Amino acid sequence: MVFFICLKVVLGEDEAVEDVEYMKKALQLAALARGYTTPNPVVGCVIVKDGKIVGTGYHQKAGTPHAEVWALEEAGDAAAGATVYVTLEPCAHYGRTPPCARTLVKHEVSKVVIAMLDPNPLVAGKGAAILRQAGIAVEVGLLSQEAAYLNEVFIKNMLTQMPFIAIKLAQSLDGCIATKTGHSQWITNTWSRQQGHYLRSIYDGIVVGINTVLADNPLLTCRIKREGGKAPHQPVRIILDSQGRTPCTSLVVTDKTAQTIIVTTQRCAQERREALEKAGVRVLVAPMQDGKRVDLAKALTLLYQEGIRSLLVEGGSTIHGSFFDAQLFDKVHVFLGNSVIGGTQALHAVAGEGVMNLSECVPLVYQSVEIHDNNVYIQAYNQRREADYVHWNR
Repeated sequence: MVFFICLKVVLGEDEAVEDVEYMKKALQLAALARGYTTPNPVVGCVIVKDGKIVGTGYHQKAGTPHAEVWALEEAGDAAAGATVYVTLEPCAHYGRTPPCARTLVKHEVSKVVIAMLDPNPLVAGKGAAILRQAGIAVEVGLLSQEAAYLNEVFIKNMLTQMPFIAIKLAQSLDGCIATKTGHSQWITNTWSRQQGHYLRSIYDGIVVGINTVLADNPLLTCRIKREGGKAPHQPVRIILDSQGRTPCTSLVVTDKTAQTIIVTTQRCAQERREALEKAGVRVLVAPMQDGKRVDLAKALTLLYQEGIRSLLVEGGSTIHGSFFDAQLFDKVHVFLGNSVIGGTQALHAVAGEGVMNLSECVPLVYQSVEIHDNNVYIQAYNQRREADYVHWNR
């Protein structure tokens, strides 16, 4: 595994404070595009001249102008001699848009401060090299960890050619998602549920199992507005259904707000596949594991080939257990309500086979723990994951 190193920059105290604030602004702009830019990264850019911001921009959608282009357009003639703060190394290759590194050279900026280098092999230091060869001062590494966090999906994609997997758990303090009677509304509060919808808006796909579809008939769409009143990105609904039992009358089939993919196996009868496809569902046939279940690793490869670069696994408990048992996850989002359900017959958030010894547990690295309206929100990473963003500035 190859990791790019973000070089640290030595700055004067006053200059460092100003540079940090400008880069924070660029990161805030980049965050506005989370969920909208697949398969591209999210990027923000701020242009400063004589202590004033003269241009800002962010990459809004794949195929549209990059962050630097928007910022340069706003800056106009003021870009000449200015300092550019950008969250990701300017691109060096021709894709659907021209290379931003050469555009910056054309506008005669004097300095470019880059949060992190680009893991894309087509860039990977080439953008910074173009700038330096043109006599432009380049500094790399300012707020690199924050920048890598924003682009953790893109980093994983570039390094492994596999989707980024996030598991969402919404549970009671003792890890239950329903009482022994199946009652579950509501274990978490309004803030947690709203944040859950935000998560749906930033990942490419949302994963549930057939049991969730049969029991709850969920819609699985994002039902919040993003900042500025923007319509949210709708995740592709992905149903793990080894026998093709998804009813053609279920909401994931009849509702056309978002696309639906059913991942099944050879256990699904041909007539069922044809009925689902006729109803507008994309059906993928994955190999079986243990002769009965969808092979998760192979399914993830199929989904990546379909253009799915990130997944939010929402359950239920059997699906959660499958991902944890296979250690196929990068991140967990945990929402803890302020109740204890108890009881041996209550439904727990994670089923599956589990581990025999504690040493077999996947070690987690906590990123953040927050309290919102008496609910706890935890973000943590699989310490063993290949594309751990922490390694990006070590």
